[in-house]
Amino acid sequence: MNKDIIQDNTHEIKDYQAKLESRHRRGKAWQIVFRASTFTGIIALVILLLNIINSAFGYVAIQDAIPPEDLAVNGIPIESLHEIDLVGILEEHLSAGLIRRLESETPWEERSRDEILTLVITRVVEPTVEDTWSLFDSIFNKDKVLREQQEKFPESRLEFKSWLSADFLVTPQSPEPEFAGVRTAILGSLWTIAITLLFSFPLGVGAAIYLEEYATDTPLNRLIQTNINNLAGVPSIIYGMLGLAVFVRILEPLTSGAIFGAVDPTTANGRTVISAGLTLGLLVLPMIIINAQEAIKAVPNSLRQASYGMGATRWQTVWHHVLPNALPGILTGAILALSRAIGETAPLVVVGASTYITFDPSSPFSKFTTLPIQIWQWTARPQDEFRNIAAAAIIVLLVLLLTLNATAILLRNRYSTRD
Repeated sequence: MNKDIIQDNTHEIKDYQAKLESRHRRGKAWQIVFRASTFTGIIALVILLLNIINSAFGYVAIQDAIPPEDLAVNGIPIESLHEIDLVGILEEHLSAGLIRRLESETPWEERSRDEILTLVITRVVEPTVEDTWSLFDSIFNKDKVLREQQEKFPESRLEFKSWLSADFLVTPQSPEPEFAGVRTAILGSLWTIAITLLFSFPLGVGAAIYLEEYATDTPLNRLIQTNINNLAGVPSIIYGMLGLAVFVRILEPLTSGAIFGAVDPTTANGRTVISAGLTLGLLVLPMIIINAQEAIKAVPNSLRQASYGMGATRWQTVWHHVLPNALPGILTGAILALSRAIGETAPLVVVGASTYITFDPSSPFSKFTTLPIQIWQWTARPQDEFRNIAAAAIIVLLVLLLTLNATAILLRNRYSTRD
């Protein structure tokens, strides 16, 4: 009998050890899979960033219509000339009709010296990019780049150019890539995201509070919750069609500013900043609601019971105990949702974002463009130089996205460590 018991125990121990080893093998296999997937994602991200950086910097061959040194006055280069001399250069080399048009737009007396110098460079010197080379070619194949430049464009000058520069950030769009910038697109993105935040955040948090703290388990509330979950997966272009139908057409008197008497002279209809912001607000609203609900659920129920035990009302409990403890998660989810919104293109194309615009949005009723729209428009152009400035604009967009994510982390940490 004892021998049988010992044999049974031995078999059980062996079976247990075999199953344990099998579980360990499966665990190691999944660990390898998870590490490989993480490593693959990191490699893909690095390749993407290297490709963008490779296009945003490098040598360019520039051909001037008139060399800047030929415009020097008494040996003084144009960079050091007085405004009067710069105006004289413009009057000497430009047609009388163009001079009248430039002066009618803004009189010379109202222009700064830098603005007049920029006109001299763009209208008289007229530097044209004949060819471009990537950053890696510029670094590792410099001799080859020099030979190609001398063979194809012997009269041009070779310069190492950073398409991402301070001028690029503060210059509006231009048909010439060497003078184009993203100022208008940055302002349009900021206007749009500000309206999106003002619309979606209070509405989303309020809906989450109702669904978690006030709503009872009824068929109607279950239907609302199901629809919110489903709306989070709807393609963004569908929201663009909804925005076109509702905000651009039905609510055109509101979104164009007509009912406020604030119609922008450059705006023909409701294809304005506020329409774009409200459309993106609808896009991220389900995400904000769901994230806020999860953050509210994570608050221990004992806090609510303790508050009720002290005689607090439900709203006092929510305002003074539930929301402060859920705020880190709510803010993180909201800003991550806005990070998605700032990179959207499809709904804005449907709503009517401009692909070419040279004036800054001055109100919610202005025409607009955004950084993703600008990048899309530049990458569709056949010239290599537009792809270079598109890469520079992508870096600007990534910096904005990283700034939003960093803000989310700082806010979360701040409220998580609050006494």
